[in-house]
Amino acid sequence: MRHVFRLPDVGEGITEAEVVEYLVQVGDRVKADQPVIRVETDKAVVELPAPVTGTVTETPHSPGDTVKVGDPLLVIETEEKAVKAPPEKKEKPKEAPKAPPPEKEPLKPPKVAAKEEEGPVEPAKKILATPHTRRLARELGVDITAVKGSGPRGRITDEDLRETAKKKEAPPPKGPTAAAVQAPATAGFDFEKYGPTKRVPLKGIRKRTAEVMVRSVSTIPHVTHFDEADVTELQKVRDREKTLADQRGVKLTILAFLTKAVADALKKYPMFNASLDEATGEIVYKQYYNVGFATDTEAGLMVPVVRDVDKKSILQIAAELNELSRKARDRTIELEDMRGGTFTITNVGALGGAWATPIIVHPEVAILCSLRAMEKAVVRNGEVVVRTIMPLTLSFDHRVLDGADAARFMSHVVALLEDPLRMLVDVA
Repeated sequence: MRHVFRLPDVGEGITEAEVVEYLVQVGDRVKADQPVIRVETDKAVVELPAPVTGTVTETPHSPGDTVKVGDPLLVIETEEKAVKAPPEKKEKPKEAPKAPPPEKEPLKPPKVAAKEEEGPVEPAKKILATPHTRRLARELGVDITAVKGSGPRGRITDEDLRETAKKKEAPPPKGPTAAAVQAPATAGFDFEKYGPTKRVPLKGIRKRTAEVMVRSVSTIPHVTHFDEADVTELQKVRDREKTLADQRGVKLTILAFLTKAVADALKKYPMFNASLDEATGEIVYKQYYNVGFATDTEAGLMVPVVRDVDKKSILQIAAELNELSRKARDRTIELEDMRGGTFTITNVGALGGAWATPIIVHPEVAILCSLRAMEKAVVRNGEVVVRTIMPLTLSFDHRVLDGADAARFMSHVVALLEDPLRMLVDVA
């Protein structure tokens, strides 16, 4: 039996992937759940397993090809016979109407016709959806029978309904959309007119990053709040505990302390740990604290997520930061390691810079950027002293948050960074 293995729908808006390499060749024997192909999607390279056992008969793509969800990735010939169930189901309905006509032709055809009409109608009306999804359809005013499901076996998901509702309610845009702006923006430009050029396809992580950033700035009204933290004492604590961290094989950085401080601030100011559900017009307050951190890799920017930061010690957080960073740079990180974030930190201190205006990771409502800590002359208790000052910038969604909220949130983070021992006695 010929089985076509297609690119599965992994959710969260991912519609395509790039083929990295085939792990099998035509003629190879594969077992179910054996990794057969590596693809890059949503900033990660993942191995997809074979769904069945059989022999590979076709690999329709080459490394570098972009495939859409539902496109074939691999063709496998199994030992199962394909002639069992389908023919029997089709033959029986055909034989039933042929038997009665000779005896009572005037009466039987109407009954047969009614049965034939009912047969195909029932499967067409069968909707695969949970009670919660059906209720959401009623709330959004969406005809669930007209929605094409993207889940397993065509199951309709909540996201399918929200996307349908958006298309139904959104009027034609008055201004140019992100796609419209991108397409004509360079129309008519002759880049080669004044000299040689080199063209590289926008794909993989860079393409995904571009899509996410355009969506974020097109959807979220960004406002940025600037502040500074005196991390002189924090650096002393970090240097003092560095020996203990080294003994445990952990690189202890300022980022670990900052992540812990942010988690406490998120608990105190839960509006920063929220998302705006545009489809329902509701603010979703999350009861978990998963902090993502932007990581610079050769392939582009990735954002791994440390989960349940509020329940972990600073050394535990540091260990996870180290491990997730390594996986991101080695391209061995899993998709799940980059999902479920509620707030993001981007740390560019090692690269330099005094100020920045980071872009929020949609659908989060804020992002914190830490920059290079430098020695500065400052006034303390009426005297000029040299202290280590770290700039901080907070971009926030002005639909959900106001400037006063940002000031309070940042003041709490700064207070913890300037008094690191407080994190031992005042942070849960």
